[in-house]
Amino acid sequence: MSLKTKRISVAIGVPLVILIIDQLVKIWVKTHMMINDSFHVTDWFYIYFTENPGMAFGMELFDKLFLTSFRLIAMGVLIWYLAVCIKKEYKIGYIISIAAIFAGATGNIIDCVFYGQLFSHSYGQVATILPEMGGYAPWLHGKVVDMLYFPLIETTFPDWVPFWGGDSFVFFRPIFNIADSSITCGIFSIIIFYREYLSDDHSKKGNETTKTSD
Repeated sequence: MSLKTKRISVAIGVPLVILIIDQLVKIWVKTHMMINDSFHVTDWFYIYFTENPGMAFGMELFDKLFLTSFRLIAMGVLIWYLAVCIKKEYKIGYIISIAAIFAGATGNIIDCVFYGQLFSHSYGQVATILPEMGGYAPWLHGKVVDMLYFPLIETTFPDWVPFWGGDSFVFFRPIFNIADSSITCGIFSIIIFYREYLSDDHSKKGNETTKTSD
């Protein structure tokens, strides 16, 4: 297998595997649990079903239609950039990182675009697929399914702590999904191992290399 073929295989295969796992888990949770249902895996890991109308880790910052449209645009940009990475023969590890970010963005886009029409709501009931009365939201207005909860530390602030004394404290509080994890791992991988690809100097070198090879 040539390096170019390997890069193409990685750019296609990594997102495909992540998307399949992400969607299978989300569909299982959606069709077996109600909102706020949870079950104990370990003392520091729970499957806790919630739905997120906003961005990663439950942050609700923007209008839903704007957010979904932005994600669709971002997905198109990432597809284009993956093609650039393959053409310029970037390292396979870097391509894997970009592919992971693309997979995560796509996984959550699928929820936003389709889930509102494919499923009934999950409040006080387990959702059904393709309900006779229609889905819980219009196209592009679906909610992202989250379920991974890692309360690594659960404690109470001492009374002498200003402002928070006596309040409970949980670390790590956000509930997220596999797509969120994929985006986060891809970003941290680039920051830690492939920072040179973020510099202008590297882009110029890549263009010169491409021109020379052509």
